[in-house]
Amino acid sequence: MAGGRSLLTILVFLAIAELGASKRYNTTAGIVAGKINVHLVPHTHDDVGWLKTVDQYYIGSNNTIQEAGVQYILDSILMYLTSNPDRKFVYVEQAFFQRWWREQTEEVQSVVKELIHSGRLELINGGWCMHDEAATHYIDMIEQTTLGHKYIKEQFGVTPRIGWQIDPFGHSAVQAYLLGAELGFDALFFARIDYQDRRQRYKDKSLEVIWQGSNTLGSDAQVFTSIFPVHYGPPDGHGLAYEESDEIPVQDDPLLFDYNVKERVDAFVAAAQSQANITRTNHIMWTMGNDFKYALAGKWFVQMDKFIHYVNLDGRVNALYSTPSMYLDAKHAADETWPLKTDDFFPYADDGKSFWTGYFTSRAAFKGYVREAARQLEFLAGRKKDGPNTDSLWDALSISQHHDGVSGTEKQHVTNDYAKRLAIGAAESDLVVKSALKALTSSSEENFVKVTFKHDIFSLERLLILQCPLLNVSFCPLTEHAKKNLVVTAYNPLGWQREDYVRIPVNEEGLVVKDASGKAVPSQLVPVSDATKRTRSYYVRANLGVAPGTPPSYWLYFKAAVPPLGVSTYYVSIGSADTATVSKFESSNGSSSIAAGFDTKLTFSSKTGHLTRISNGKSGAETPVQQSYYWYAGYAGSGQHSGAYIFLPDGQTATPVASEVSLKIVRGPLVEEVHQEVAPWIYQIFRLYKDVGHAEVEFVVGPIPVDDGIGKEVITRFTTGIPSEGVFYSDSNGRDFIKRVRDFRSDWKLEVTQPVAGNYYPVNLGVYLTDKKTDFSILVDRSVGAGSISDGQLEVMLHRRLLVDDGRGVGEALDEVVCLPQRNSSNCEGLTVQGISYINVNPVAKAARWRRYEGQKKLFPLQLYFGTTDGENKINGFTPFASGYALPENVGLITLQALDNGDALLRLAHLYEADEDEDLSKTVTVDLSKLFPGRKIKSATELSLSANQEKSNIKPLKWTIAKAGITRKSPRGAALDASKMEVELGCMEIRTIQIHFE
Repeated sequence: MAGGRSLLTILVFLAIAELGASKRYNTTAGIVAGKINVHLVPHTHDDVGWLKTVDQYYIGSNNTIQEAGVQYILDSILMYLTSNPDRKFVYVEQAFFQRWWREQTEEVQSVVKELIHSGRLELINGGWCMHDEAATHYIDMIEQTTLGHKYIKEQFGVTPRIGWQIDPFGHSAVQAYLLGAELGFDALFFARIDYQDRRQRYKDKSLEVIWQGSNTLGSDAQVFTSIFPVHYGPPDGHGLAYEESDEIPVQDDPLLFDYNVKERVDAFVAAAQSQANITRTNHIMWTMGNDFKYALAGKWFVQMDKFIHYVNLDGRVNALYSTPSMYLDAKHAADETWPLKTDDFFPYADDGKSFWTGYFTSRAAFKGYVREAARQLEFLAGRKKDGPNTDSLWDALSISQHHDGVSGTEKQHVTNDYAKRLAIGAAESDLVVKSALKALTSSSEENFVKVTFKHDIFSLERLLILQCPLLNVSFCPLTEHAKKNLVVTAYNPLGWQREDYVRIPVNEEGLVVKDASGKAVPSQLVPVSDATKRTRSYYVRANLGVAPGTPPSYWLYFKAAVPPLGVSTYYVSIGSADTATVSKFESSNGSSSIAAGFDTKLTFSSKTGHLTRISNGKSGAETPVQQSYYWYAGYAGSGQHSGAYIFLPDGQTATPVASEVSLKIVRGPLVEEVHQEVAPWIYQIFRLYKDVGHAEVEFVVGPIPVDDGIGKEVITRFTTGIPSEGVFYSDSNGRDFIKRVRDFRSDWKLEVTQPVAGNYYPVNLGVYLTDKKTDFSILVDRSVGAGSISDGQLEVMLHRRLLVDDGRGVGEALDEVVCLPQRNSSNCEGLTVQGISYINVNPVAKAARWRRYEGQKKLFPLQLYFGTTDGENKINGFTPFASGYALPENVGLITLQALDNGDALLRLAHLYEADEDEDLSKTVTVDLSKLFPGRKIKSATELSLSANQEKSNIKPLKWTIAKAGITRKSPRGAALDASKMEVELGCMEIRTIQIHFE
């Protein structure tokens, strides 16, 4: 029917259906005081990719994997909603809904609008997908939600008020307060919590709580939270789930066999009374639907019609068509006292051997790829309605935040599809960047037209500016053959002035780096490691289908200084003076330490080669620290297995990869490195920079060997001298840090069944240990799982390769391989993951400042672009801010987006929690006029977090809580002062502002 069938045809069909069914049953029921009210909420849960790709799910293809076609689900829902004005439905995933909407005739769209405005079709959650809550960064969560809310507002003029995160595998504190209360949601609903937690909540009637997810915002950002008693389908064991083999329809025709009205009503009432015994108030909700249901919507609606009719005739309970909003309003009107929830719902387990903590790391390479995106350049150069823009990248990034996307719990072909979408979006954004940089730097056309270069066996011609997506494995043909007039353009997406080290692959010695004024910049050449060369050789062929040629000899390092949101350019050429220092590999020669002259000092054992101590020269903080690689054997015996979702080690002890490692050292004026080949499949580099107060740990892990038939889960473990007493701290979606206590849960007494897997938590920003005096921190470059299994230890899982499926539905072992394209066969090997962690030791008073500042820099790295110049034409630097102005150190610029009407959407985030830093955990003011000095601001409007309503329109519901909650620890910033164009931010606030220009 989609798009092609006229509204008249629909109405004829529905008229027939109504005569045959609807008019026989009284479905007009509302809420009845004094009775158990069963709110029947029809819904479908449509994964935006999982076993099939997002396109296959929508179209209904590839049904040998799974019978599912979302376009037919939406068609069917529309038919049956229109035939009975009492019926209701809720829908979530806008990535699907918007595809379907575009295909409909104006007649059908008019019907849909009426259904939405009458409340019979409620769009809840409203994001592009139902995002994950463990492996997602809060900025990505905001962006994907904003995309969905944008279309809902434009097309229907409505704002969702319900959070519906029913399927993610654990729930974060950031979801509660930021993607809940701060969005303007009045409630959050979900299904999955730990089996022990659920058991206790049955006893306490605490499945519904008031959740205060932020220690800083406290009761000022709380949300009513409802946890389903079972999964997100109807009550188990009563045959109430339709389009299933065990469904039991109501047979109410006495002329036919198997008449069962009384039996079905009794089953309904029994299920209702059972749920009422574990629920506060006389209102209970049944989620009438499941994964990809309602392609045969009549099976559900006709049965619900019958139940409402016959159950209400029976009179023991009251049944009605409802929505989550109706249910919430009934709960609020009951004036009940509710339990309090703080912290989060991680980790999640559904039985004693099944902790869903493996997916924190699953598909680690894809998790790293998802982090690469930026949009500010499009705004700065002006958004074009015609031509390349960043919309396809926004769509791809939003889809990939799905809870079976970035989580790594989808089939391999679906991961490939996500990656392809990201690559297509990035390619279109490259064209935006090229145009933007040309305009912003006022550069001549000659610098940006075309460059042709030969690279061993192939030639490449493409538009400049050139980005090098395989730069991390030393592949950038333009820089590798730079002898003169190479232009390196660095864009800084932060609102702060920054100085960062740049490294590019080159082959020549005698290179000179100069800034835009012609002044020589200190530089250093460091040998490219054999491990990088091996990775380059394989992955360039695998990704580009061509041989990469001779690998470069060196990395060229220099420090780039770039203004806020600005551009700086550097020129590389052969010279006779001020040439780069050439560094070579040295053996350790019994030496036990490196980099004594830099701010951070690392000490290594001359006997084993392992790290033994880290010292911070500026602060004086230090601690013993031993670092080694280990692997857990993934359990593959009888019963539960370790897999894409589940982390189940075969035994609780990890196997060390190597007791001793050799050292190779690189020394120089800018950077010093220690190279360690831990095993043929693990290589790492400790890297220290001059004037940088932390160490980088670059790792290359893979292919993980499985010839022994054992799947492996690879960790790096740091054992410090800090007496942590079972406590460590991990971030919530890159925002707040949460205290984690080993073998402990705040809401119930934990029965410890998995001492390792049950103490792993998701990490997006970092983890740290502290004894109130010294702080040891690790920052990460992608989402991972981490834990503190013994006092003084932190371990981070970097990569997983497993040989059996864990039985949670994906139906594939997490055994990622990469293949070389060959004409008649494939040469494949296990996936290699390359990444960087950052380690530091600080006094407690200074530690948060390092984590927050460096965390922003790692999240928004310098974006490098390459070109050539004839030496005459120079590429100018650029910054949009007023001269000398930068955002305060405790404020992050997280969104600067050009809107179609010429306005700008600006999001500013206070980066600190209350009491986190003595100086920076304070209210701060940003002058908007200095962010846009070249444009006259006419007015500014503060919006909700997803920019779909004015902030002043959000009126939170008030609730009575059983015990004292968290008192707000920091004042909110004052309302936007339109006369002064100043925005004030309190601790952990995010302010979303639409700027209207003259």
